[in-house]
Amino acid sequence: MLRQLSIQNFAIIDHLVIDFNQGFSVITGETGAGKSILLGALSLILGQRAENTSLRDPSGKTIIEGIFDISDYGLKDFFTDHDLDHEPRTILRREITLTGTSRTFINDTPVTLNTLRELGDQLVNIHSQHKTTALHDADFQLAILDSFAGHKAAFSEYQQFFHRYLQLKKRLDELTNLEASGKTEYDFWLFSLSELQQARLDATEQAGLEHELKTLEHAEDIKSSLLKATGILSAGEQNIIQHLSDLRQTIRQVKEFHPDLPGLADRIEADYIDLKDIDRELVAVGDAVAIDPARLIAITERLDLIYRLERKHGVSTGQQLLEIQHLLQQKVSGFSSLNDQIDEVKKETEKTRTKIESLAGKLTSGRTKASQTLKRELLDILSKIGLKDASVDIEITRKGDFAKDGLDRVRFLFSANKGGTPVDVAKVASGGELSRLMLSIKSLISSKNLLPTIIFDEIDIGISGEIAGKVGEILRKMSQTMQVISITHLPQIAGKADHHYLASKKTKGMSTTSSIRFLNDEERVKEIARMLSNEKITQAAEQTARELLND
Repeated sequence: MLRQLSIQNFAIIDHLVIDFNQGFSVITGETGAGKSILLGALSLILGQRAENTSLRDPSGKTIIEGIFDISDYGLKDFFTDHDLDHEPRTILRREITLTGTSRTFINDTPVTLNTLRELGDQLVNIHSQHKTTALHDADFQLAILDSFAGHKAAFSEYQQFFHRYLQLKKRLDELTNLEASGKTEYDFWLFSLSELQQARLDATEQAGLEHELKTLEHAEDIKSSLLKATGILSAGEQNIIQHLSDLRQTIRQVKEFHPDLPGLADRIEADYIDLKDIDRELVAVGDAVAIDPARLIAITERLDLIYRLERKHGVSTGQQLLEIQHLLQQKVSGFSSLNDQIDEVKKETEKTRTKIESLAGKLTSGRTKASQTLKRELLDILSKIGLKDASVDIEITRKGDFAKDGLDRVRFLFSANKGGTPVDVAKVASGGELSRLMLSIKSLISSKNLLPTIIFDEIDIGISGEIAGKVGEILRKMSQTMQVISITHLPQIAGKADHHYLASKKTKGMSTTSSIRFLNDEERVKEIARMLSNEKITQAAEQTARELLND
């Protein structure tokens, strides 16, 4: 509910603060006094795009701020989704500069214009004779019927299953496309996996084979060199070990006669032992090295296989080949189970389709039933507000497939003339007729689909007298479940209101300023009397004004 509207430096308003109340409020005043400017300012904090020409003082900026009581309207999810603080008294603010730069805030947090508009749509609905194009929209017509049918829970359940149905269809398409496109790849995966499995790879095999191959390729050279080495050490006539043995014996004979010789003797002894050990190892290595052409061929072929597989898969180690083998195994296994997955998703899709078909049937039944009641009550209200010869029909046809709102296509048909054939409301030319039709619809759904605030902008054009009083009654009845604000020129409507505001303007020099103030009881009598008499306020006009207010 709108609690307060503050306007600064906008059009012909210098600075204005208006407090609003619950129930039915009217705003009256002479043409050009600023009533529509007030509505324009409010539209800006509801997300409408701004024009820099709206600034009163180009050197400053326009600031418009609205305070709303949102405690009972279930908007916490909106604030959570947009990372905003949820406050029972929420403030919407808009700042606009001469260059057209606009800043928007919700509870002092900067937001985008779209976010401001999204919240504004849930707080205020503005209805005017010139804004009935929404009534032409098929989705809007369906929403009207659903709101009147009051099957919110059934509609929510349908949408839940419909969303699930779309997800399943998407998943089924993905699996089917994967099956179609993957058959060729599957054959390749299967062949590559079989090839790797047959190779019986080992993560450390390659390094060992490469070392063994090098030894086998140089086996003759190794054996020849080792034989020569052992000859030098121990087999030749002048071998090193024999000479070292003689040296060891010679030093032993005299080591006791000089203090340095025992150390040297020990070193010679160590070298003698070390060389004998080297000689034994060289013999052992030489004996172990075999000249084996068959083994050489086998190792060469094995390494050729490993190298070929590495080149094929773009890797350089056996461990990487094993990782590829594991990945291919997963792909093959996954594809092998694809048919099972497709069958499972198909069954789930059909099951969900059956469910939403049942739920859509309930929606259709509820809409069909509600359409008859809606038509009857619409005709009753239209008759009261001057369209007694009007005819209304609500056509419900079936869509080709499920949609987010069910299987139904709804079309409102209307004729304002006696004996006329109802036609699509999009073809109704009269703005006044459409405005009254929209008023009738909103009055019927107001108690079913609570909106915090609805504002009517001069919907009384073209009506007067008793019909104007009936429109006032409708607005007053609507205000029992929502805040209703009406900009009007008709005293019959103004007299039905709980609260009355007067828009006026003053000219000083070259400057004109608009203001709006709340009227007390006696001021209301004077204002309604002025509306009745147009010029000089007469006693009769005042008496009639009092009667309207007491009605």
